[in-house]
Amino acid sequence: MGTESRQLPLCATCDAPDAEREDSETGGRRSGFGIVHSALCIVHSNWSALSVIDVGRLGAKRAERQAVVDAIRRACRQSGFFYIANHGVDEALQTRLERLSRQFFAQDLEQKLAIRMELGGRAWRGYFPVGGELTGGQPDQKEGLYFGAELDERHPKVLAGVPLHGRNLFPDIPGFREAVLEYLSAMTGLGHRLMEAVALSLGLEPSYFADRYTRDPLILFRIFNYPPLSGPASDEPMWSVGEHTDYGLLTILRQDDTGGLQVKAPSGWIDAPPVPGCFICNLGDMLDRMTSGFYRSTPHRVRNLAGRNRLSWPFFFDPNFDAEAKPVDPSASVIEDKDQRWDRASVHEFRGTYGDYILAKVAKVFPGLGGEVL
Repeated sequence: MGTESRQLPLCATCDAPDAEREDSETGGRRSGFGIVHSALCIVHSNWSALSVIDVGRLGAKRAERQAVVDAIRRACRQSGFFYIANHGVDEALQTRLERLSRQFFAQDLEQKLAIRMELGGRAWRGYFPVGGELTGGQPDQKEGLYFGAELDERHPKVLAGVPLHGRNLFPDIPGFREAVLEYLSAMTGLGHRLMEAVALSLGLEPSYFADRYTRDPLILFRIFNYPPLSGPASDEPMWSVGEHTDYGLLTILRQDDTGGLQVKAPSGWIDAPPVPGCFICNLGDMLDRMTSGFYRSTPHRVRNLAGRNRLSWPFFFDPNFDAEAKPVDPSASVIEDKDQRWDRASVHEFRGTYGDYILAKVAKVFPGLGGEVL
């Protein structure tokens, strides 16, 4: 660890200032990140709102940068979700991408199916219709486009037939390809900057994740259209997307002004409405695993009751396909939450590469397609 990042992180719950704080009555438990918590503190605090963090200050002087890092640490420790402002992604590019996305989804189904996912092969790219993707075994009430890093046939991983790598399928809409690729480039740069801040928030070197996992990250990008929910009244509510967690390291989400995203807090589900000029970030299973549960991969869901279509643009900044996600501190006590997880699965008990992990998940999301191309 470098001297610039050696400030020990505070506990988001009890604000333990250093490794010496310990509850005299209940004893303590070491997180693996230089903190001793009280036994009561180790349970994540009872948060009920999401922070807005000005990440533009990450390039400022040390004191200002440290304030941002501290805010990211608190958000990652408590909720695993936070808004980011002043992120540097061009607003005009976002507006252009939204206009082109709406233009695509306004087409009839036959036109959209011209780039259906079945044509994307092992690259796992293209369009799927409403109900074509499953969450928790139930069809999602959304349609979408799958994209990733644009790799031609000469790329080593494409030549080797590695799943989730290859060329994208773009609709025949002028400017669409250019907008997506420009957005992917901007978001990849943002992902690297944010992961440097996450590393600092754990008391690590800024390059910790890049050196081990994200020098060549697995980049996945989706454009989703959620029709308004409608149907017969039922005791069982319908969801646009059911409860789930994300698989990788960091998700950076742009959403339109419709609303509908909800995050699972200790007290129940809370809304995560759009905030002008902000993205929403949330942590994935691999970061939960790497930090032994110290940082959260928090369940979320979507329910579009607005009476109009909802669009969202989730960008997934994930470990390299061949990387094995290992604990930052192998001696740290694992904060296990599989009994509370939506799928009752432990991210800490898994063994294998990130590719193994995500392919097992993808096979459940698209069971028919998974059998054909994986």
